[in-house]
Amino acid sequence: MPIIMLSAVIGILFLQATGAIPAGSVGGPMLIALAFLLGSLAVGIHDARTSQRGPLGWIVSIAVALTGAFLCAPLGGMAVTMLLAPFVQGSSSLAAAGGPVLAAALAGAMLATLAGAWGAIWVVNRWR
Repeated sequence: MPIIMLSAVIGILFLQATGAIPAGSVGGPMLIALAFLLGSLAVGIHDARTSQRGPLGWIVSIAVALTGAFLCAPLGGMAVTMLLAPFVQGSSSLAAAGGPVLAAALAGAMLATLAGAWGAIWVVNRWR
């Protein structure tokens, strides 16, 4: 789990540092959502592989990870926005502020999303 989280955070910060996330169009949020999707997909694949699940178990693990991520991503993004709101100086949003504030927001939202995916898998594994 720590390697997946570290890789996902480094990946999203790399995208932000290289300017691959456009701030003025719909492509930026879609790229961020794709990064969150790929991170949660990695969590589901990791659980299915380490638990040596069958084909149906792979499908369930991936579906549960994606469900947990999609439930926690908006909540995590909202929490990160509220935590970082005092650091936005005169900007209308975190994306407009850019720089380290946006980097911290992206990293925090990625961690919250992956924690949601792991939490959903943990709950389902307790039921099995």
